[in-house]
Amino acid sequence: MADAALVNRMQLQRPDITPEDAAEILQTHYGLSGALSELGSQQDRNYRIDAGDNAYVLKICRAEYELVELEAQNAAIRHLHGKPDAPRIPDVVPSLNGRDILTITIREQDYLVRLLGFLPGQTLTRRKHLSPAAAAGLGALSARLARDLADFEHPGLHRNLQWDLRRAGPVAVQLLSAITDHEARDRIAKAMVAAVKRIQPLASALRVQPVHHDVTDDNVVSHPDAHGQLVPDGVIDFGDIIQGWLVGDLAVTCASLLHHADGNPFQILPAVRAYHAIYPLEEAEAKALWPLIVARAVILAASTEQQLAIDPDNDYVRGNLDFEREIFDVATGAQPDVMEAAILRTIGFDVTPIATEGWSALLPDIDPREIVAVDLSVTGPDFIDGNWQKPDMDWRLLAQAAIASGAAATRYGEFRLSLAAPLSMAPPRNFALHSDICLPAGATVAAPFPGLLQRQGQHLVLVGEEISLHLDGVDTALEDGAAIERGATLGTIGSEGSAIGGLRVQFCRVPTLEPPLYAAADQADGWSAVCPSPAALLNAACEAPRPDSSSLLSLRNAHFAEPQKHYYEIPPQIERGWREFLFDMQGSCYLDMVNNVTTLGHAHPRLTAAIAQQWSRLNTNSRFHYAAVAEFSERLATLAPEGLDSVFLVNSGSEANDLAIRLAWAHTGKRNMLCLLEAYHGWTVASDAVSTSIADNPQALTTRPDWVHPVISPNTYRGPFRGPDSGPDYLDDVAAKLQAIDQKGDGLAGFIAEAVYGNAGGITLPHGYLAGVYDAVRQRGGLCIADEVQVGYGRLGEHFWGFESQGVVPDIITIAKGMGNGHPLGAVITRREIAGSLKKEGYFFSSAGGSPVSSIVGLTVLDILRDENLQENAQLIGDRLKAGLIALMERFPLIGAVHGMGLYLGVEFVRDREALTPATEETAAICERLLDLGVVMQPTGDHLNVLKIKPPLCLSAESADFFVKALEKVLGDGF
Repeated sequence: MADAALVNRMQLQRPDITPEDAAEILQTHYGLSGALSELGSQQDRNYRIDAGDNAYVLKICRAEYELVELEAQNAAIRHLHGKPDAPRIPDVVPSLNGRDILTITIREQDYLVRLLGFLPGQTLTRRKHLSPAAAAGLGALSARLARDLADFEHPGLHRNLQWDLRRAGPVAVQLLSAITDHEARDRIAKAMVAAVKRIQPLASALRVQPVHHDVTDDNVVSHPDAHGQLVPDGVIDFGDIIQGWLVGDLAVTCASLLHHADGNPFQILPAVRAYHAIYPLEEAEAKALWPLIVARAVILAASTEQQLAIDPDNDYVRGNLDFEREIFDVATGAQPDVMEAAILRTIGFDVTPIATEGWSALLPDIDPREIVAVDLSVTGPDFIDGNWQKPDMDWRLLAQAAIASGAAATRYGEFRLSLAAPLSMAPPRNFALHSDICLPAGATVAAPFPGLLQRQGQHLVLVGEEISLHLDGVDTALEDGAAIERGATLGTIGSEGSAIGGLRVQFCRVPTLEPPLYAAADQADGWSAVCPSPAALLNAACEAPRPDSSSLLSLRNAHFAEPQKHYYEIPPQIERGWREFLFDMQGSCYLDMVNNVTTLGHAHPRLTAAIAQQWSRLNTNSRFHYAAVAEFSERLATLAPEGLDSVFLVNSGSEANDLAIRLAWAHTGKRNMLCLLEAYHGWTVASDAVSTSIADNPQALTTRPDWVHPVISPNTYRGPFRGPDSGPDYLDDVAAKLQAIDQKGDGLAGFIAEAVYGNAGGITLPHGYLAGVYDAVRQRGGLCIADEVQVGYGRLGEHFWGFESQGVVPDIITIAKGMGNGHPLGAVITRREIAGSLKKEGYFFSSAGGSPVSSIVGLTVLDILRDENLQENAQLIGDRLKAGLIALMERFPLIGAVHGMGLYLGVEFVRDREALTPATEETAAICERLLDLGVVMQPTGDHLNVLKIKPPLCLSAESADFFVKALEKVLGDGF
């Protein structure tokens, strides 16, 4: 049992210290005054005081706490201040008489009082979700503290503490006496008994040292990193520091993560990895970690129930009640053998392999070498045009392979594409923990090792000494409980009325467990250790290789030029697309809300067939004469306003804009170009010169050539003039810029702009703005270029071209991206006399621009846009999506505005709707969290605080609604 002093401490209420009492203590003993606010605590009273530029925490505990304990806390803080790489920690602030700890009597009750500096930063407790980066940061912080405390010594460390996991069993027994709910008490008691049984054999091997023992979401503060992810970097409370189990310290940290885990206990693994990388665990400690986490969960649940019984007005404890119940439920609901295996594997300790020497054949009638392994992964060659979504598609492919070869099997350890889950915020359970075999009906199934037979209908379990073999599909007359010898016949494969039958094979190390058939990706290491591969009974090809995206990323980084960035710090390896969805190598499905390159959606079968057919006939350059280039050029000219009848075909939007600028130079004989601030037009020399977005190029505003003349961004949301009627004010700036050009006498070549501010997040221009600029430019002989690369081609819904929304007709139109649905294709459309001006500089030629394949791609895209009514869909679904996003503004003040039209939208995040302070870090974190929930999204704008929403135009209503729900969850849970 717990000793009497500890029992007495466990029953203490918080000190009866009011804010008025605290203010008097601060003034009298520390000479401080200021605004007071109470901070939560289990058994202490803590007050924050803001005194001018400084903030402090007044800590008051009952005199039953020994003075030496508080002295140990202060000594530990000073010890850590002397370490070069220690986390941020508060300072100990002495009183006016120079003492660190005061004994004060208030209303005839003695208390111990200390003052610490206040440590700024964001806490993690109230966030529903913590990112893997935050979890890893918490683990790293715990490891750094443990490492730096290893050489600390103080007599106050050797004390009895209810949170000391070495005493978890006796403490739990004492705490249980306060729980009146018999069912809850029984659950808590059983959980502790099970945990202690697993801890006891390991206890003597667990290292003991000084440990903080409370590095939890409650006791750390964080700051956002460059990606907007909160990373814990400061520790604010040393009240539980003891001499204890080192791994118990990590267990406390991991347990605190479980109420941020959406019910998934494997969310602790990033913390474990990060801890081990800094302060390596020993194997016995790794094995003890999970039962210690369960023990911590038990103590938390029981302690909270007891504390509320003796201190029902403790809002801090009551506020944590749901969190601690969730921690308990997640910890006790997990399979302990799986968790142990997952922890061991995540830090490099592997599970002992199965000894298969001397086993007999499972299928004595079949040569294992003749079993064909069927690839059902994301890159499976038999998956095309979304056929993996058909019911029983995996079985159909397996049966086809078996009929062709005699026997076929699915692969263990494969992430099945058929189990990918579109429009799900949870990762799919698609990692196969078994193999299905299709083979001739009547084939014999034999016992590879001796064991006892357990029978549940057609489900057989052969329980051996080391492992159990689970079989489905065997016809047998054997009785339940029969002792089976190695090599004995278990039964035959039955498939009435068919020449082939099916057998499911699965191993499991835990005799009492009925294992799942599939696991989620983050659970694969744990479950595959408990349910190892049955390939030893079949052949090596029946075990799928594990995707190694990290090595592939290293290869990319080694040879793919560094300026070519990728989305996300740790990007998923995307290897398949279908409509508005993307699939990574683990079979996770992502809603693609950012890919305006694929107008039609990914892998459109009609486009695929057209490309294959044309490529099988001819692909060459456009100097040859063939039908497709003439037909495509005519089609584009027909789509343009009357008079724009000449088409150049190129490979990209950058080339199109570069060529448009060259046309303006050639036609006018002038050089000066007018453009907008915050704009992006491409990467070639000319298109980059007129690109002024500092999000794409931080040096953009200081490195423009002298022929580039940017005007104030007509940003109707955050520009100097606001609202849709602000056009005249912005036109004043244009007039001033043009007047300066006039005065220099160099003349004007032209003006380039998007009709909807794409890079700024789909912001519409003020009424009449383009008409005013076009008129002023043309008065000076300049040409007007409409950059439709991002916003045109039906994406805006109501208009095919963006410039139509402003009621203008440009002299030159540039297009790319969606016109090829991912194929490199761009175009410039202009008047014949403008196109002819380029002849002064020689002829124009693009090797792949307008090739037969490119032209067929362009024609087919236009046909599908028309036949599938994708422009109309952009308007309908875009309106629905925008309405859903606007509705979120009422609940979440972080949303400052929703911009755009059709399926080019932007959600702008601000910290203050009046000051419009950009929420840059928050936007980055939102994008990272959306990826976790199955949505691909990226920030845009000069402040990178706008979600750029530009999905394929085939986006469905269900997908639009899913995006709104995912964003709602991110904003509601915290990020």
